Amino acid sequence: MTRLVIRQHRSSIGEKIAARRTLEALGLRRTGQTVEQTDSQAVRGMLRRVAHLVEVNEQDAKPNTSGKPTARESGAVEQANGTQVQTNRASQQLASPEQSGRE
Repeated sequence: MTRLVIRQHRSSIGEKIAARRTLEALGLRRTGQTVEQTDSQAVRGMLRRVAHLVEVNEQDAKPNTSGKPTARESGAVEQANGTQVQTNRASQQLASPEQSGRE
């Protein structure tokens, strides 16, 4: 799986609103900011719209060589302070109408 490293190298001042919204959808807010996106046709299309404002480098995703499951695989969520919390996927699902007594 390929990752795209996208850096905004020009300001969006004076650009059309569509270009500004495309930058925002890519996660770019200011000049010099760098984000990583998964390579897909949708992202490639957005990059074509703002090619004059961004620089793009392709990067191969690094495989997990530690043997431990990643946070996404284990269901852990990292909080803002850096601690990880285990999520309970069953509690995140919505209750079905049969369980709640409504029909």
